[in-house]
Amino acid sequence: MLFGQITIVGVGLIGGSVGLAAKARGVAKRVVGIGRDRVCLHRAVLRGAIDVFNVDFERGIADADLIVVCTPVDQIAAVIREAAFRCGAGTVFTDGGSTKKGIAEAVGKLPPGVHFVPAHPLAGSERNGVENARADLFDGRLTILTPTDGTDPAAVERVEAFWRALGSRVVRMSADEHDRVLATTSHLPHAVAAGVAGVTPPEWLTLSAGGFRDVTRIAGGDPWLWAAIFEANRDAVLAALDRFTDRLAEFRRLLENGDRDGLVDWLADAKRVRDALGT
Repeated sequence: MLFGQITIVGVGLIGGSVGLAAKARGVAKRVVGIGRDRVCLHRAVLRGAIDVFNVDFERGIADADLIVVCTPVDQIAAVIREAAFRCGAGTVFTDGGSTKKGIAEAVGKLPPGVHFVPAHPLAGSERNGVENARADLFDGRLTILTPTDGTDPAAVERVEAFWRALGSRVVRMSADEHDRVLATTSHLPHAVAAGVAGVTPPEWLTLSAGGFRDVTRIAGGDPWLWAAIFEANRDAVLAALDRFTDRLAEFRRLLENGDRDGLVDWLADAKRVRDALGT
């Protein structure tokens, strides 16, 4: 058992899955949930994602060894700042945010003995809420840690052990690199899916098939959550969008010119990348 008490702030899909996995794998003796919605927290108890909940923030974090913040990205830093000055030395924070640089900068310097190790589990679904949480959500999935040179090494080791215990594979990289890469591999695909869905008249949906469903599936995600992610990683997303629009401009040119060989090469380049990913 790695921790006596884990407190999860935000017990939705990711937070609920953290709780289910931690309880299923014996990672913590006690899992506490914190949130604003008592009904949702009660649902999390019934799902078995948490043992108890507390709407009183200070009481919920009082005895926590590890605090996992799974709120939307634009709330994570504020939660950590508030909690860090109310908990005892030795408390470690981690998070599940999809962006990293801005969060770490906003958290800033914490009290002595309190540490934050930013994390991003690359797991999830377009379906939100604890009712969609799963104990196996992190099995074999990648979690990225973005510690800085000033992050306490012992805290990094504890957080890495935590995410591994939930079933994740763990890698470390800088927050800059994380945000730059994820802008292309995660954030841009969501924008593209939303764009395709957004130009499709509802009356055409009966004529859609698997391709449309595959491309637009993630467009079903929470708009408020994704707007916050795009804003938090704006510069990197804009850079990724520039590359994507250049790629589409090339496609348009080839199509307008009736360049069959060029179109084949354009599609083959994409196929090579997708085939390298595997199933």
